[in-house]
Parts: sequence; structure tokens; C-alpha cells
Amino acid sequence: MIELQIALAGNPNCGKTSIFNQLTGSAQYVGNWAGVTVERKSGRLKKDKGVLIQDLPGIYSLSPYTPEEVVARDYLLQDQPDAILNIIDGSNIERNLYLTTQLIEIGLPLVLGVNMMDIVKKSGRKLNLDKLAYGLGVDVVGMSALKKQGLDQGVHKVLNSHKQPKVPQFPTYDERLEAALSEIIDVMGNTMPAKQARYFAIKLFERDSLTQAALSPSPLQLKEIEEIIGITEKLFDDTSDSILVNERYEFISRLMKLCVTEEGELRLSVSDRIDQVVTNRILALPIFALVMWAVYYLSIQTIGVMGTDWVNDVLFGEVVPNHLSNWLAAGNVAPWMQDLILNGIVAGVGAVIGFLPQLLVLFFCLSLLEDCGYMARIAFVMDRIFRKLGLSGKSFIPMLIATGCGVPGVMASRTIENEKDRRMTAMITTFMPCSAKLPIIALIAGAFFPNTSWVAPSAYFLGISAIVLSGIALKKTRMFAGDPAPFIMELPAYHLPQLKSVLHQVRDRGMAFVKNAATIIFVSSLVIWFTSSYNFQLQNVGEESSILAGLGRIIAPLFAPLGWGHWQEAVGTITGLIAKENVIGTFGVLYGGLDEVAENGTEIWGALRASLTPVAAYSFLAFNLLCAPCFAAIGAIHREMGELKWTLRAIGYQCGLAYVVSLVIYQFGHLFFEGGTFGVGTVFAIAASSFIIWSLIRKPKKAACEEDCLLTIPSIAKEGVK
Repeated sequence: MIELQIALAGNPNCGKTSIFNQLTGSAQYVGNWAGVTVERKSGRLKKDKGVLIQDLPGIYSLSPYTPEEVVARDYLLQDQPDAILNIIDGSNIERNLYLTTQLIEIGLPLVLGVNMMDIVKKSGRKLNLDKLAYGLGVDVVGMSALKKQGLDQGVHKVLNSHKQPKVPQFPTYDERLEAALSEIIDVMGNTMPAKQARYFAIKLFERDSLTQAALSPSPLQLKEIEEIIGITEKLFDDTSDSILVNERYEFISRLMKLCVTEEGELRLSVSDRIDQVVTNRILALPIFALVMWAVYYLSIQTIGVMGTDWVNDVLFGEVVPNHLSNWLAAGNVAPWMQDLILNGIVAGVGAVIGFLPQLLVLFFCLSLLEDCGYMARIAFVMDRIFRKLGLSGKSFIPMLIATGCGVPGVMASRTIENEKDRRMTAMITTFMPCSAKLPIIALIAGAFFPNTSWVAPSAYFLGISAIVLSGIALKKTRMFAGDPAPFIMELPAYHLPQLKSVLHQVRDRGMAFVKNAATIIFVSSLVIWFTSSYNFQLQNVGEESSILAGLGRIIAPLFAPLGWGHWQEAVGTITGLIAKENVIGTFGVLYGGLDEVAENGTEIWGALRASLTPVAAYSFLAFNLLCAPCFAAIGAIHREMGELKWTLRAIGYQCGLAYVVSLVIYQFGHLFFEGGTFGVGTVFAIAASSFIIWSLIRKPKKAACEEDCLLTIPSIAKEGVK
């Protein structure tokens, strides 16, 4: 039974998730907040199962600019947790305290946990926590998630704050702003909750639309509030939201003078010294390339492949089929049902699950990089490159997220204010190889290039190259022309990864992959088995005479210029639109049926090698990496685009680019490396390459409204002179 709810709140990269994992251990569960794809983590306190800790999304403020901010705000105001444990990064305290001032104004019991105190000491700063507590009017606890210090003390303070709540001590601002807030509270009267009266007054002063909708003030109240805001804006000679931002930082500045002292001259921290190398203008990209090569080499071609070989060859090659076949025979199960279970479900789902060890190693490596702070540096490095190419550095954050799953990656594009940049980001984000595409990478790399270490990481860089080159080309079109949006982000200090936190991330991502295999791939395998085992008259036939073969042969000629014109590859590509793992599941049924494995020793790898050349296989890989994503991601693109025509443009561009890139790879690769002949396909490849080069070097088009905007400037100037 839950007796107490604690909200864990803080900025991104403040160590909040590490603290949450340590406080809750394995007694946690992950889902999504109602109506949005923002992750929701909840867990029971290890030392008191009656205490539920709600890990809110990492946010910078309670302004409704992102889904994360809306979720956190709605939970704090509507669900009303019993107390808040606000985690801040002590090494970047000024920026983190901005959220703290807003959380205090909500009026709920709050304890401030200052994390990374060990880093603060090393930086040459002294932070007086007692003075900080006095200035804020809340209990303050020093913490170190890395060294597991102060966590129990923080929870103890939170429990006490709930039992013996204090009268909130709100941050005080300029007397002119304070007078305006008092007048707004008087105007609204008892229509606002007493505890949140100051918070709602501030939001009304900011002209916050969500607050106005929630409180529904009368027209007379709105008029009086607008008059108060207008007078205050004239007194400050600034807009209402800017006034509040400035006043919050003025308050924080006074607080810093009270509780922070420097020890001698400011010296470079360890993080700064590391950043001098890893974010260096010359070395940053080579280091990034080397890191990603190492990640993919370890996961796809060395450590991970050992686990995959055991799962494929032993678990699903011998143990499962042998035992299952004996059980089915002993139970007198009908032959068609045995065939369905063994050659449909087990072969399809098993082919996908077989790549789980490689994925787990990859997830582990990527989680280490994220947890130590390196991936944030890559966003910073890519911003420097993106802006030179006319792109927004903000676009790289959704792309990093998309390496896990394309759906949240696409939805993260909504944080980009510029509509053109947002739409373009949603269109090209899914070029990044997500976890669902990794089995395809592992299959092609293992089957055709087992002794070549560059193939697997090249898929990652192929996605980045497609994004960068697409950005350059699309920015030159009238639809996307314009200056990119500015990008500002904080770089967290480097720290040793928390093994428990990393393992939790690996577990969550692994479970999501298995869940997908147990649902979507399971159903797809049933459909693929049926359509590959029966003809249109519902007669049991061989694969070559089946429904699936008939449909596949209709579309297969379309892919013949790409080097893989067999109906099996064509069908695999189409089923991949449901879920990219389906490509492997389809091959598992069509190429790797367990009866064939037992009788002929045939495996998926061997069957593919007999069907495709290495260049054709890489062409197949490139197409499936770049073409339209799964249905779920397409749905996310449609939600972000807001219009059907923009969604169709995105899908058309993705499929068109995938076809052109695969055509160029196969035609040139087959000609130069496999002794192919110069033919019509080569001519089309040359034309396609020429078109790509022209798209990149041509002069950019002016934005659709640019000419009209230029015409209005003189008239505006004249009016200004008058």
C-alpha cells in the first residue's frame, strides 16, 4: 500500500536517474505518461515499500514548451505529490536553481539535494549548504550519486518535511513585480488554490495559456490582469516573461554571493581538460569515429557475436527445436500445427531473438557513453558542423534519441522552435540506425563480411551522412530555406558511469526489444508462414508456389537494379515497414525453417550468401536503413508534420533517397569490385549521382515569403521615420 508519494525533479544530466535507481533498486517499473510518449518511471523506496518515488522527466523549467515540461507540471499541480526531492548539479548550480525557484513557488514541501558535491570540491569552489538553505527557506542536503553519499539523508529530510511542513518561503523579487503579483492574487480572489496562489499569479503574469485555460478567469478579471501586466511592463520597459526570467536570475545571483566562495584562481577541471581533446576542432570527429567503430566492433563482431552464435546455433538451433519437436510429437499435435510452431513461430521469432546478445552489448556501450557525459559532447561537436552546413544543432538531439527508437526521436523534434527545421528534422531523423535495424546490420555484417570490422559502424555513419547531405540539399529548396535555429545546451561534467544505472537502461531497452518480438514479430511470423505455405486456393504448397511468392514476384523487379530482385528480399523489405525486425523474422521463415536446418544443414546466413553477392547485400542493408521507417514511426512523423501531404512528402523522400543510394552502391560496387558489366543500370546510377551532386552544390532558393518580406521593409521603415 502506498502511503507517501515523492516527486523526483531536476534538470537533465543532474544525476537524478542514478539517484532514482539507487533509491528504488529493482522495485521500479517503466511506462509512458497518459497521452504522450514521454517515459514514466516509478519505483518503491527500497527501505520503505510504502513510499513511491516518481521520477519526473528531466526539465529546465515549468514553462509549457516541451512535452516533458507539460507532464512534470501537470503531475505536480494536479496529482499533488506529498513532497518534492529536487536534485541539482552542484557544479552548475546557477542554472539548476532556476527550476528550483519555480518548484518552491508551487507550495509543496521541498528538499533540495545538491548532487556532485565531490566535483564541486575539486573545482576550487566552496558551497555553504547552510547559507543556501537559509536563502531558499528549504532543507538542503549534499549528495554524491557516484559515491552513494547523502541519499538516505535526503530521503529522511523529505519524510520529515511531509510530517512537519514549513510555511513556504518564496523567492522575493523587485518590489514593483511583487506589487503586481499581489494585485493579481487580489483580482483572482478565492478562484485560485491558496497554496498555489503565488505560482498561478506568476503564470498569469507571464500570460501562460495553460494556466488561463485551467483557471478560466472572467473577462473582467482578464481585463484587470492585463492592465496590471501592461503597467508593470512599462515600469520595467520589458515584456512580462522577460521580467520574470531576469528577476529569477537576479535572485539566484544574490543567493550565489551569499553561499558560494572561490578558492584562489579558477582552475581547469578534469572535464575541461578532457574537453580540450574530445571537442577539439580537428580531433573531435576522428575520436568520435574511433569510439563508434569500437562500439560496433565489440557488439556486432566480437563479444556480442559469441552470444548470438550460441543463441542461434545451440538454443534455437538444437535445444528449442529438438525438445519442442519431441513434445509436439508426444502430444499427437497435427502436422500443420507442428509446422506452424516450428517453422513459423520459432523460426521467425527465434531469428530475431538470436540477435539479442549483440544488441545488449551495444546498448551497454551506448549507455556507458551517455552516462559518462560523452554523448552530450557529440551533440556539441555536431552543432558546430551542422551550423556551417545550414542546419540546427538542435536536430542532433532527436537523432541521438533515434538510435534507441525512431518514435521518440521523431517526437523530440517538437522542441525545435523553427517550423521548417522541425519538419526537416522529423523527415530525416529516422535515417539513424535504431535498435530495430541493428539485427539487419548484424545479419549482413556476419553473413557477408565476417572478417571486416568497418561494415557494422559504416551503417551508423551512413545514417549520419544521409542526414547531413539531406540537410544541405533540402536547405537549398524553397520549402526549407532560412536560417537555422540557435542551439544552447549544457555539458555535464564527466564522471564514472553508474553500473546500476547503465544496467537498468540495458534491461529496459532489451525488454522493449523482446516485447516487440513477442508481439509484432510473433503475429507477423504467423502471417508470413501461412502465406508462404499456402496458395490462393488455400492448398499446402512449397514456398515457390505460395501466396507470398506470387505477391513478391510482382514487386521484386522494382529492386532488381539494386542487386536483390528475388521475391524473398522484396517481401522482407515490405514486411519491415510493420517493424524493422520483421526483415529478420521473414528471412527466418523463408530461409531458415527449422526442418531445412535439420535436414540440409542450411542456415539463414548460408541461404543469403547463395542468393546475394556482398555488394548486393550491402545495397540491401543501405535501403532498409534509409527507407521509410516502421508504421509506428510513420505515425509519429504524421503527428509532428500535422498534414497528410507533408507526411507523404517525408515518406516519398525517404524511400526515394534509399532507392537512389542503394542503386549507386550496387551499380558502382558490382562494376568495380565484382566484375560486373556496364549497362542501363550503371547509366541510371551515374545520372542519380550527378543529381545528388547538383542538389548539394546548387545555389539555395530564397524562402517562400522572403521576397514579400523584403518588399515590406521600406514601408515599415518609412512609417518609423514618420
